[in-house]
Amino acid sequence: MSIRVLSPGVQTTVQDLGRFGYQQFGVPVAGAMDPHSMKLANLLLGNDPGEAVLEITVMGPQLVFDEANYVALTGGDLNAVLDGKPMPRYQAVLVEPGQTIRFLGLKNGCRAYLAFAGGLDLPLVMGSRSTYMKAKIGGYKGRKLEAGDELAFRAPNPKLPFPERRVIGPDFVPQKQYEIAVILGPQDDCFTEEGLNTFFREVYTVTADFDRMGCRLDGAVIEHKNGGDIISDGIAFGAVQVPSAGKPIIMAADRQTTGGYTKIANVISSDFRILGQLKGGDKVHFVPVSIEYAQNAMMLDRQYYKMIADFLSCE
Repeated sequence: MSIRVLSPGVQTTVQDLGRFGYQQFGVPVAGAMDPHSMKLANLLLGNDPGEAVLEITVMGPQLVFDEANYVALTGGDLNAVLDGKPMPRYQAVLVEPGQTIRFLGLKNGCRAYLAFAGGLDLPLVMGSRSTYMKAKIGGYKGRKLEAGDELAFRAPNPKLPFPERRVIGPDFVPQKQYEIAVILGPQDDCFTEEGLNTFFREVYTVTADFDRMGCRLDGAVIEHKNGGDIISDGIAFGAVQVPSAGKPIIMAADRQTTGGYTKIANVISSDFRILGQLKGGDKVHFVPVSIEYAQNAMMLDRQYYKMIADFLSCE
């Protein structure tokens, strides 16, 4: 095997972009909470941007390598060390057999992403290697990693070309208050004008009730016209549900496929990078944007990924 898990951390799972096309059958998409950081880690190694990685939450694992390979670490800063020395982030790093990666504790953010050149040798389940723990499918045995687990590389590349230039600046900047762009709807007509004003005017606090399914916020009550219950309909990543109690919940990667609460808005895809790094105590302020703004932001992201891939492929 290529990697042995000495200790698993709080929640370390295998994730990629998720499994699409099965929500009609009640199968959640799952996938990386911060797909932006996951893509960057893969691009640094010459992988497909959607290659499966380890998503590491709050307190990271201890991993010993039995085989040489390049790795890249992005996302939140969990204070990673390689054989006791600080491990560089946002760059390709060669790990030799016998070396150990550990995470000493959270500095900022919430989730880190560890990618491996050539990817992990795990089966595809409905077109994805993502772990969905509630149904015990995908990833490594459908669960978070445990001590004693062993993972193999699919196509390791310890001779990655141009390793010296496989580095970019850290992409996640911690802040005291995060501005999150949203598009109104689909049930914004279920709220009073004062309720909508409250949603955009107030600052909300992430509670201790946050996980891969959703992020519950505390703050000013958002006023409905006639309560928060609706006939169940589909839920997208980033949907902001507001039950009758008036406190918003941002739905995340492991969200259920349908739900019966009003959705006041949806986080734009370019800001999933923020959503995936939120933790208890963080402050959130919602900012309304147009669909055109969201589309332009998505296109800029795609251009950024292409620029990185083109630069790293140049001889």
